[in-house]
Amino acid sequence: MKRITVLSQRLSNQIAAGEVVERPASVIKELMENSLDAGADRLEIDVEQGGTKLLRVRDNGAGIHKQDLALALSRHATSKIAELSDLENIRSLGFRGEALASISSVSRLKLTSKTGEAGDGSAWRVAAEGQEMEAQVAPAAHPQGTTVEVRDLFFNTPARKKFLKTEKTEFTRIDEIVKRIALSRFDVQFTLNHNQRAIHKLLAAKTEQEQQRRVGLVCGPAFVENSVFVDMDGPELRLRGWVSLPTFSRSQADLQYFYVNGRIIRDKLVTHAIRQAYRDVLFHGRHPAYVLYLELAPGAVDVNVHPTKHEVRFRDSRLVHDFLFSSLHKALAKITPTDQLAAADSNLHSGAAFGSSYAGSGADFGGGAQSHLSLSEPTRQSYGTGSHGSGPAAIQQQLAAYARLNADDDEVPPLGYAIAQLHGIYILAQNQEGLIVVDMHAAHERITYERMKQACQNEELKMQPLLVPLSIAVSAAEAECAESQRQMLLQLGIELERAATESIIVRQIPSILRDADIEQLVRDVLSDVLEYGSSDRIQAHQDELLSTMACHGSVRANRQLSIPEMNALLRDMEATERSGQCNHGRPTWVYQSLDELDKLFLRGQ
Repeated sequence: MKRITVLSQRLSNQIAAGEVVERPASVIKELMENSLDAGADRLEIDVEQGGTKLLRVRDNGAGIHKQDLALALSRHATSKIAELSDLENIRSLGFRGEALASISSVSRLKLTSKTGEAGDGSAWRVAAEGQEMEAQVAPAAHPQGTTVEVRDLFFNTPARKKFLKTEKTEFTRIDEIVKRIALSRFDVQFTLNHNQRAIHKLLAAKTEQEQQRRVGLVCGPAFVENSVFVDMDGPELRLRGWVSLPTFSRSQADLQYFYVNGRIIRDKLVTHAIRQAYRDVLFHGRHPAYVLYLELAPGAVDVNVHPTKHEVRFRDSRLVHDFLFSSLHKALAKITPTDQLAAADSNLHSGAAFGSSYAGSGADFGGGAQSHLSLSEPTRQSYGTGSHGSGPAAIQQQLAAYARLNADDDEVPPLGYAIAQLHGIYILAQNQEGLIVVDMHAAHERITYERMKQACQNEELKMQPLLVPLSIAVSAAEAECAESQRQMLLQLGIELERAATESIIVRQIPSILRDADIEQLVRDVLSDVLEYGSSDRIQAHQDELLSTMACHGSVRANRQLSIPEMNALLRDMEATERSGQCNHGRPTWVYQSLDELDKLFLRGQ
């Protein structure tokens, strides 16, 4: 082994650059965050050859004083924190003071800036080039703000340059970073050019309509057309943003933007909470899409846990997890056919991308639990019982349905009135705007499932003692968790005792899960509690069992329904939470407007 020596400043900066400067997109991220921290409300980004030749970020922020220009390129030089206590209350996007030093160590960098306080109206430029790292300050012409120009990235580290991808790939990464930051600051104007060609010009969005337009430009109009606006307040927490309808899901997790106090992050606790909220309504193997903003006290989150600041650590992770889950769970449950039809009509007639909205207060939805079959008693009284088949009574019912549809003084429900049954599988219904097609088995399956869940909650969780207590060998950490979280586990229906350092005993389990694999279930629950502070395994297993029971207890294909029975099913769908999807995440109904039907037949063309 060689003797221990202190690394040179150049080498230590290049090592730091390996953490901060992974690719051209990393440079853009750091420079844009610096501009936003400087109070800029207009950013212009110029890129050439995917960022390997030129990266330039120009802003109209506060600027840098002449005396601080050379210091700005030094490691651990920052204006954003001054003492240890500042690390516990970070409000800026950057604070380490490593970005400019790391970037300048692997490129040819020029920084030009002018402050609003400059009495002589002059601007100054500092330049540094790769290995020499000697900053040279000279006068320059520049409006108030700062321009950082990075040329020939990795020119002095060819090994790093070999790992860069094609120009198109690298620019795609830059484009994604600009989009992510643009979604975090609606009050800022962003311009992006690549090889002297304009790619984006996002004007500052002040109204809610303009913000939705920016979301549509970044995420695509289809996302906003199929999204729900969420605005929920909790104990020192606030969640707002857009979440996609379950029917608008993705094959990959590529349309997921989550911000904590304006900083975009990817956190497994957040991802777990959101997937848990979608569990009942998302088709297997699919991923939800969302743009969400979580606001909490800066002291309640630690952003200093990763060099690129992509990850954070919450002081009370269980509180954050439960708040995210409950907020989104309620928002998705409250989506009604009225919301979806209103959004579809708005998109069709205005051409704009607007989703339905939900500002939650935690109030219960007035659906209530009813009897097993879709014909609830009030609905029977409203529509009559009727008979099956095509006899005189059925004809009278159909004529009455048409009369209701055509009556000007009668308000037609969102899903309209049934007019026919197709192949014993689908219900055809007509509302004021067009045609509704309902998968009757999928719809009734969801209605039955929700009623069974409500019944289980009203009866509370029943526990069943094991005839022979089950001993399970676990790790010391899991045994400690079982002991410390004993009361919480009891609320989930599991009674555990710690038998030894690495052994626990299961004495009681939820009665509905008596046939489940108890050992695997307990291990999964303890694993979740250790990682996320809570677990939904019990609820998931219980819901899975109820879902199977609901599937077998629902109307089957080829069963002929009378007009009143079909109408009763439609009314129950309108009053049931999550009725837009069956238990497996498939859609239960689709809508075709008259305008869309006219296009199919080329009417009016």
